[in-house]
Amino acid sequence: MKIAVVGATGLVGSMILRVLEERNFPLDELIPVASERSKGKEIIFKGSKYKVVTPDEAIAMKPDIALFSAGGVTSTEYAPKFAEAGTTVVDNSSAWRMDPDKKLVVPEVNASVLSSDDKIIANPNCSTIQMVVVLKPLHEKYKIKRVVVSTYQSVTGTGVKAVDQLNNERSGIEGEKAYPYKIDLNVIPQIDVFMENGYTKEEMKMIQETNKIMGDDSIKVTATTVRIPVMGGHSESINIQFENEFDLKEVREILSKQEGIVVVDDPANLKYPMPLDAHDKDDILVGRIRRDETQDKTLNLWVVADNLRKGAATNAVQIAEYLLREKIVA
Repeated sequence: MKIAVVGATGLVGSMILRVLEERNFPLDELIPVASERSKGKEIIFKGSKYKVVTPDEAIAMKPDIALFSAGGVTSTEYAPKFAEAGTTVVDNSSAWRMDPDKKLVVPEVNASVLSSDDKIIANPNCSTIQMVVVLKPLHEKYKIKRVVVSTYQSVTGTGVKAVDQLNNERSGIEGEKAYPYKIDLNVIPQIDVFMENGYTKEEMKMIQETNKIMGDDSIKVTATTVRIPVMGGHSESINIQFENEFDLKEVREILSKQEGIVVVDDPANLKYPMPLDAHDKDDILVGRIRRDETQDKTLNLWVVADNLRKGAATNAVQIAEYLLREKIVA
């Protein structure tokens, strides 16, 4: 089993390598891939050194699966080339997510849509992933009509440049900026570019991807996405209106039984999810579970997850694990 990691030297690529090692993914050969300027660099995986190769070199090595985390431009150019060579691509960029011919997959929600015909599989947006894992079992039980979500997203979602900006600002150092404004001691109500309708691209991703993953366009979603000066993970305040009545105790039980979710909901003892708790974990933490007392059949939740792990790297590796387990890739 040959596995290529495209973008192996980046934040998410490095995390993919960590997750592959932690989960003891059954690979025989690792192919770390990055741009021409990183060619020849060495990465350590399971105590062994591997030299970084270019995408063209990796294609010639015919990996079975390629886990992409190198940005949309690279994915648009190279994912089809890998696919043509017989490789199954799991892509972490936004390049293929809304392509009607490509599957958009969160394993706990819709892995069953995958088949051997799927040579390019899209990994959803980080903020969408943690939300739909929570929505899925609740939709099955109570049928969701509408979702209102506001996000509080870590600077790690932007990348190393944003992490450096935050650290520099906290240290009083002038440096390169990832954002048009200061991020330390501030929040920026813009993630990605603005669209004609006044929403940002990130907000529209959450709306459109949720419908595609859930396989139900009747679910109405509206989103506001915000960047905050933390590095542990993304947080979301989610308001869910159902068609059917629910019981709070039953909601907690349903969520507790859902794969990948840990319920942290004990306000009497000040127990609720925070980014610090989610950092470096694969679990999606859910708390502040309560009724919206202004509207019938409506629930409020607080959801936190590490955006580099379940929001990106772990989800991609879980897709690869599913492909092997179901013998879609052998």
